[in-house]
Amino acid sequence: MASYVANDNIVRGIAMFLCLGCVAMSNLANLVAADFGTATSYNPPYLPTRCNGGRQDQFPAGNMFVAVGEGLWDNGAACGRRYRMRCLSGANRPCKEGTMIDVKVVDYCPKSPCPATFLLSNDAFNAISHHPNAKINIEYAQDMMMMMMWRYRRERSR
Repeated sequence: MASYVANDNIVRGIAMFLCLGCVAMSNLANLVAADFGTATSYNPPYLPTRCNGGRQDQFPAGNMFVAVGEGLWDNGAACGRRYRMRCLSGANRPCKEGTMIDVKVVDYCPKSPCPATFLLSNDAFNAISHHPNAKINIEYAQDMMMMMMWRYRRERSR
């Protein structure tokens, strides 16, 4: 009986190691497949949005959300996409060093032409920039792991 318990613990340990390895590789893949763009903040009111109208529940925890311009909008297919991003540079050294944020697309850029690749909610922008009214250069990647988890939760809730 003791050998079964020991073997079971070994199998669990190996499974945990493999899971952690997959998560680490997923994060590395995001960094390798990164794009470069610009970001600025936009002010409330944030409702209604082009993705989900007046629904308050579309906003993620911490108000970490964005509106995107034409290049990423994809005729509305961008709604719900999640991106990981970090500030690279800007005037007067705006970046909070070493900070990455995860954001969710909830809207289309209301200005034409859009002043940046991403318009970040004030909370999201303040998480990566010291200067609230700056235009910053960013590195970003669609977060595929978050996207798969989001789709799984959405399918389970149906």
